[in-house]
Amino acid sequence: AEYGEFQTFQHYFKRINLRKMHIRCATTSDLINMQHCNLLCLPENYQMKYYFYHGLSWPQLSFVAVDEKDKICGYVLAKMEEEPDEVPHGHITSLAVKRSHRRLGLAKKLMDQASRAMVESFSARYVSLHVRISNRAALSLYKHVLKFQVDDIEPKYYADGEDAYAMKKDLSHLLEETSDTRQFIENLGKSLFADPQLQTEDSGVDEQLDKLTLNPNVCDSDDAAS
Repeated sequence: AEYGEFQTFQHYFKRINLRKMHIRCATTSDLINMQHCNLLCLPENYQMKYYFYHGLSWPQLSFVAVDEKDKICGYVLAKMEEEPDEVPHGHITSLAVKRSHRRLGLAKKLMDQASRAMVESFSARYVSLHVRISNRAALSLYKHVLKFQVDDIEPKYYADGEDAYAMKKDLSHLLEETSDTRQFIENLGKSLFADPQLQTEDSGVDEQLDKLTLNPNVCDSDDAAS
């Protein structure tokens, strides 16, 4: 009973600390700490030059979750696939959340931000990732919380010979939202250009802008995987 109570209070205080955390776009100065987080959480590790490759090629796609001291407690490393004969789509190279900050919904928030950035910056139609067949916790997260679907099995994908599930998530709904947002902003710009004296409080613009605000949902479970 005491152990159960401790776990309950521990989770309660973690929820309080969540209010002091935020998610932001990763910078080159974050890459070393992202690698450190990766080494702590995952068996799949990468050389620093691979992080720089992502950070310099697609600086808008990777995100970090930081606490009130700006210390990284989770990250998502993402990129766009570069096959010219395929529809535009992104790929999650690595996702990790430190054990001390799991079960707070950070993985979902990181993935939501990366997915939206793929759509807004590159008009991505879907996002893909790989996960070990044996990693049941990560597979459950991707399928039930993040709504990915298994697309294929890639034999001996990992260096130790283990197979991987190739998973995909459709982003067409975000693409439609982005298109609507761009259309709204374009129409607003035309209206303001035509009538510089237009007052937003009298035209309903504030109400429309509020509808465009992103409010990611908090999920009930987290895990770290690549």
